[in-house]
Amino acid sequence: MAENRMDKIVALAKRRGFIYQSSEIYGGINGFWDYGPLGVELKRNVRNAWWADMITEHDELTAPEGAPQPFDMVGVETSIIMHPQVWKVSGHFDLFADKLVDCREKKARFRADHLNCFPIHGEEFDGEDDLDVKTCLGFVSTTETVEEFLPQTEKKGFVKRLEKAFGRDKLVVGTHPRKFLDLTPDERAKVLAPDVETVGTLTEPRDFNLMFETYTGALQSDENRAFLRPETAQGMFVNFKNVCDSSRVKVPFGIAQIGKSFRNEITPRNFTFRSREFEQMEMEFFCHPGESLQWYQYWRDRRYEWFVKLGISKENLILREHTKEELAHYSVGTADLEYAFPFLDAGEYGELEGVAHRGDFDLKSHMEGKQCKEDGKLVVEKGPDGKPKYAGSGKDLTYFDDQTRERFLPHVIEPAAGCDRATLAFLCEAYHEDTAPDDKGELQTRVVLRFHPKLAPIKVAVFPLIKKDGMPEKAGEIYRAFKKAGIAVAYDQQGAIGRRYRRMDEIGTPFCITVDGDTMTAGTVTVRDRDTLEQIRVPVTELVEHIRGRMEQ
Repeated sequence: MAENRMDKIVALAKRRGFIYQSSEIYGGINGFWDYGPLGVELKRNVRNAWWADMITEHDELTAPEGAPQPFDMVGVETSIIMHPQVWKVSGHFDLFADKLVDCREKKARFRADHLNCFPIHGEEFDGEDDLDVKTCLGFVSTTETVEEFLPQTEKKGFVKRLEKAFGRDKLVVGTHPRKFLDLTPDERAKVLAPDVETVGTLTEPRDFNLMFETYTGALQSDENRAFLRPETAQGMFVNFKNVCDSSRVKVPFGIAQIGKSFRNEITPRNFTFRSREFEQMEMEFFCHPGESLQWYQYWRDRRYEWFVKLGISKENLILREHTKEELAHYSVGTADLEYAFPFLDAGEYGELEGVAHRGDFDLKSHMEGKQCKEDGKLVVEKGPDGKPKYAGSGKDLTYFDDQTRERFLPHVIEPAAGCDRATLAFLCEAYHEDTAPDDKGELQTRVVLRFHPKLAPIKVAVFPLIKKDGMPEKAGEIYRAFKKAGIAVAYDQQGAIGRRYRRMDEIGTPFCITVDGDTMTAGTVTVRDRDTLEQIRVPVTELVEHIRGRMEQ
């Protein structure tokens, strides 16, 4: 059911011009997407709503609800290509990698931590310990879960494939898989890869760096090697001192940025959820170490409420605190905002945004060198020669409070949202099917996108009821009034009025205005609400302000 719903959303996204596969006429390129005429407006509205909340509508004079005190917020736009040392000091160069496994026969590629390897035994297996190396003949691997995979082991085709691979019949499949990474080299040589009939076609795991490489300058050499940024955060960390020196900001304050990032994902999937090129909306909030836990609580709660205010149902949104085992070595605490995307099974959630308490890891690393954890403390990581593995800038990135006369290295709270994932979540949440009367008064299935008015690509549509009696001309005047007011508007005079309503419902337009005979005599129009289907008469002279007021509700 959920998969069917997601298929409908993807089909609608293409049919109505929200999202297209990149380079589709050439067969497409996996992990890259293009936003169409409506999609670009939807995504722009998501960006604008985030930027307004963080920057343009932020009140620096009054503490927002739940905040310990007032604070400043500023924005930056940093370059996609940065000095290579940035990524070495931040840890991305060494750690931003997955273990990759190739299948020589199928030319398929897998993440080693995604391959579940089920032990294979002969019929004499007693069933007590299905990972017993003495009785294990080998392994059959899959990217599926135990619950998804085991029912398939009873199917005739699977049994034949297993018998051919291991050269004997009456085999028993164990129920306790191990990850491919956890197997010994000898055991890996006995693994049957997905969809093949020969054991031992998988390569040894190897590091696959997720950063896209490029070169600056005329020569392609190691000295000129650079990377497309895998995140926007580092651009804000390396500009911390510049912002402090050039702006009248005092700790606590935040630096916000929206921009493209690039990760060479091995298996991009689930529409725009996991892509190789994506846009991030990140903010780095610098605060006093003694106040950082308060600010962490504030920002995780505030980011949750932002999604709720813009239409995400609380039933589909959770705020999940990471366990100790999940935390990065530098993290004091991390909470994920997770959404019940339709491509997931019931009860499952996918990450929408992370709010991380990063401590002083980033500023300290860029000041002293790459950090690692030893005996529970962060220290500069040393190379074989005893010197810092990757040296920092050597610049003083501490902050001096001229009122308390204290110098300290600020802690950082980082709310990091994916603009594409947020856009996808709003699109999935908005999709509804219900019934509504057609032009003849008969109930018909209606597809409607119930976007919050702030996010809707088109806010209002203007229809002349018929193409004569001055109605098109009057509708044109109203259309241009909305254009002049900066409100996204559409004009449609083709087809029956019910069909025009449905076209606008399907793309999420909150309000439709119909110019009819009463408009020409009484100066009023019909305003139809997308969600309630209520229709009211509004004077033309009050129309723009009426719609503007309803958009803010």
